[in-house]
Amino acid sequence: MSDAEFRAQFRSWDLSNLTITDVENYLKVKDTILVPMASFEQHGPHLPLWTDSLTAETIAQRVGDQIGVIYSPVVWMGYSPQHMHEPGNGRGTITVRSSTLLNLINDVGRSLIHHGFNRIIFINGHGSNIKIIDPVLRKLRYETGALISFVKPYMENYVGLMEGLMENPIEETPGWHASELETSQDLAGMEEYVRMDRAEFTKAHIPDFLPRSFEKKDGMPDVEFEGYKYFTFPMDHHEFIESGVIGNPLRATKEKGEEAFRRYSEHVARGVLELEKVEVNVHTREFVDRVL
Repeated sequence: MSDAEFRAQFRSWDLSNLTITDVENYLKVKDTILVPMASFEQHGPHLPLWTDSLTAETIAQRVGDQIGVIYSPVVWMGYSPQHMHEPGNGRGTITVRSSTLLNLINDVGRSLIHHGFNRIIFINGHGSNIKIIDPVLRKLRYETGALISFVKPYMENYVGLMEGLMENPIEETPGWHASELETSQDLAGMEEYVRMDRAEFTKAHIPDFLPRSFEKKDGMPDVEFEGYKYFTFPMDHHEFIESGVIGNPLRATKEKGEEAFRRYSEHVARGVLELEKVEVNVHTREFVDRVL
């Protein structure tokens, strides 16, 4: 069967839109599925709470469409305890405990492996998920033999594919929370919900509970002391940035967001095509403990 004949069978690569016959026909040819995952958390006065999930969802959609690979609905619940703020403050963030998220991702993965998928590629749009995700990725691999991958198509400290695209200098943290990159991507993906009239440049600062000999410039849990980053603290977001915005969103444009999504999706698509060449032997497929 040619690629054109294979693609002609499907009206969509979104698992939500497929029937059981579509899934059966897909699995006769391919065994890869993308699972976008992110969070539902505050992004300051000008960006929607859907921001991280938009990133993961959009890249999964674009990769799926480009190379003919099924993707699941986005797992929008993420690990965001630092974004809750004080009770009654109205931030809107919905966070889940690490154990909840690990169990959820495990069950999503085991369900898909049960059906016949052998390659599970998680497309992550939320940095704090990285803090806790390793145990479940290893569990899925060790218990089933499936190929498990976790892709992080966004920019914080690592510029990567965005080299030359963002205009903010490093001190304006272009890849951080609700700064230039995320604002540009939201303009490209859900412009009607972006409130640029509320956007402003704000910088992170050291939390009040630390002495002024320490210094903080971004959203990482580590802080600088004597010019080095060896100290880490569990901090809430509002303790080092009141507005929720780390950086300067004022140089964001829809065109930058479109270009960012293009670069990320084409890169991930090429990687997935390479992973489809890998031999995978699933030794445990049935999701036996699915009721516990």
